[in-house]
Amino acid sequence: MTLVQVAGPWVAARAARLRGEGAFEVLAAARRLEAGGREVAHLEIGELDVETPPHVVEAGLRALRDGDRRYSAPAGLPELRDAVAGALSTRGVAADAGQVVVTSGGKPALFAALLALIEPGDEVLVPDPGFPSFTETVRFAGGIPVGYELDAANAFALDPEAIAARITAATRVLVINAPHNPTGGSVRTEAALAGIAALAQRHDLWIVSDEVYARLAFAGEPRSVAALAPERTVIVDSFSKSHAMSGWRLGYLAAPPAIAPALERFVIHSASCTPPFVQRAGIAALTGPADFVDTTRRRLVRQAERLVAGLNAVPGVQCQRPAGSLFAFPDVRGVLAGTGEGVDALARRLLQDHGVAVLPGTAFGAGGTGHLRVSFATTSRNIGLALEGLAASSRLQEVS
Repeated sequence: MTLVQVAGPWVAARAARLRGEGAFEVLAAARRLEAGGREVAHLEIGELDVETPPHVVEAGLRALRDGDRRYSAPAGLPELRDAVAGALSTRGVAADAGQVVVTSGGKPALFAALLALIEPGDEVLVPDPGFPSFTETVRFAGGIPVGYELDAANAFALDPEAIAARITAATRVLVINAPHNPTGGSVRTEAALAGIAALAQRHDLWIVSDEVYARLAFAGEPRSVAALAPERTVIVDSFSKSHAMSGWRLGYLAAPPAIAPALERFVIHSASCTPPFVQRAGIAALTGPADFVDTTRRRLVRQAERLVAGLNAVPGVQCQRPAGSLFAFPDVRGVLAGTGEGVDALARRLLQDHGVAVLPGTAFGAGGTGHLRVSFATTSRNIGLALEGLAASSRLQEVS
């Protein structure tokens, strides 16, 4: 094992190489400003600004009051696993409860899936730009992340041909994410899913399908590639985005029967189990009234339209309408050309000078250069403040 010395004892190189996530770093900086009395418009974190549905909260509280506070089966409560399998049928997935493994959030699910599938030296195709945990987890597992482009000219859609061009003899896993973080694009069409399933079959690949935002696609019923390649696909999903349960930490994996026991062992040796009262809340989320998700989706559509229209009215900014998720991904290279700064510096200045917390696109890989990630899962006031801050930054061009 390779060891490196940091400020103190020796640690394994894989731990030293593991980097943080930009959203939480910007959130911490924004909280420091707020502690000093500044008002900050939070558009940096992927979190709904509404409360968890009351029936979901009550289910969790009732479980606590009833004494549901002990260990449960590592793979999850049978009732929740069954509810997840039923919910996946709306995406065309024919899964049973035995294929579902419950986790304490979406990230542990992603971590387990990639560590279970990657051998040292394997190449793993990840979207660029893409969620930073994809790349970091691949590296942690000893794999080699290989980015595939999501083209703005194609609305950041999944492009099987572009993905195929990156496949080599060393490629083992393909990671897809739709609707996509950070662009809000990449919604799955039947043709794209069929192309991806065919690639996996032709090249003997595993697919890790991040479907955390599937319920927040703005049009049409969500579809999963697992409907077309069930024996090769591991689904990663969570309750954080769809049911405003980010702090509850509840996610799951849905996998082929051959790999599900290995994924369960990751839970056994990391968390032992997901708290049962949290799982009871998850059951209520999936089996209770569906109006919360529908209402949330409609509100997000309105917020996205307002944000995108405002962004496109700012000189030097171009932004496509998202097809889902919580994010827009404006191209701000016109602003940068006038100010002479990079996108990281622009994001810092928006926070320090205008109290607007957004993420530089570079937090999501080289493909994010010249872009910002802006969350519209926030208040109308915050959206207004963000537009004012960007407009003020754009006016620097006129006086420079």
